[in-house]
Amino acid sequence: MTLQEFFKQHPKAAIAFSGGVDSAFLLWAAGKYGRDVCAFYVKTVFQPAFELEDAKRLARETGAALRVIETDILDVPEAAANGPDRCYYCKRALFTKLKEAADAEGYPVLLDGTNASDDAEDRPGMRGLKELNVRSPLRECGITKADVRRMSREAGLFTWEKPAYACLATRIPTGTPITREDLARVEHAEKVLAGMGLSDFRVRMYAGAARIQVTEEQMDLVVENRKKIMEALGGLFPAVTLDLNVRMPSE
Repeated sequence: MTLQEFFKQHPKAAIAFSGGVDSAFLLWAAGKYGRDVCAFYVKTVFQPAFELEDAKRLARETGAALRVIETDILDVPEAAANGPDRCYYCKRALFTKLKEAADAEGYPVLLDGTNASDDAEDRPGMRGLKELNVRSPLRECGITKADVRRMSREAGLFTWEKPAYACLATRIPTGTPITREDLARVEHAEKVLAGMGLSDFRVRMYAGAARIQVTEEQMDLVVENRKKIMEALGGLFPAVTLDLNVRMPSE
């Protein structure tokens, strides 16, 4: 099945829109094939401010309607407790909100941007989407992450080279309750590092301290900016460390 065929079968649909690479391409494709779609963005303390700004920009550039739904994810006890299945409870709660909003506006199906490269079996959140009958056109059509980036570039979408980004909750160690204060500290820290030219990195909390993870290519940049980083983050965390176990910060 192709995306064109999928949207022909589903001419009216709501898209769970994060402002990321996959959902941005899905929204563009829906518009390309002339379908009646609306983008729904759910705003919580788990999402940094720049994601909403990217979502608004994409909606403007694609001409799509955008609905922003605000909810307090920390009101979901299992999400705030940050146990091993946090992602399941979070996805279940947020997509329930999205589905209710989509139903209220007459959209019979809710779509998300999961692609064919995503390992659905290893992602607790995917169980919640399955239970709510959320469809994933990219995955169903066999479109991989590499395909999405290539086709996004050809379409002129600014998201084509946007680094992968997982929600701020992933910065808090599993088993450590999530607070607004910790999320705000992490978001500010990552904004500071991004302003220094870093990309595809994470600032994770460990025993209250900040642990910076970057790719090997950007390790030197962190060292060069050590003093600036300490000046900016030293007052937020009792310690600021650099993880020397270099790897791609996938979450």
